Amino acid sequence: MSTSATPSVLFVCVHNAGRSQMAAAFLTHLGGPRIEVRSAGSAPADTVHTAVVEALAEVGIDISTETPKVLTTEAVQASDIVITMGCGDACPYFPGKRYLDWQLEDPAGQGVAGVRPIRAEIEQRIRGLLAELGIEPTA
Repeated sequence: MSTSATPSVLFVCVHNAGRSQMAAAFLTHLGGPRIEVRSAGSAPADTVHTAVVEALAEVGIDISTETPKVLTTEAVQASDIVITMGCGDACPYFPGKRYLDWQLEDPAGQGVAGVRPIRAEIEQRIRGLLAELGIEPTA
């Protein structure tokens, strides 16, 4: 963990348009200011998937202004925990960081109905991560 009292988490997937955006949004929503959250992609898309934006809006989380971001070495270095979601070997490795790989279905090309089960699994994993970090969810 960093010297900061606030843990930081980086979510990485290929396009930063679906899974990593949902995970970052849930962690921000449920962790509040007690956790620092980043997301990025190894090959970012132009926009976040519309169905992902809609699926999160259904549970009161607005990511309509989010844009996919490119994965940088600096983002990895600044994070205590790096959670990959299908980015393969594109994620740089730094000793002393905690790495987790979450195998999740890709929401690309799916409608809202297809995204909902992925959203539910991500929320469950985020709640588990918060419990592990000793942070009580805000909702």
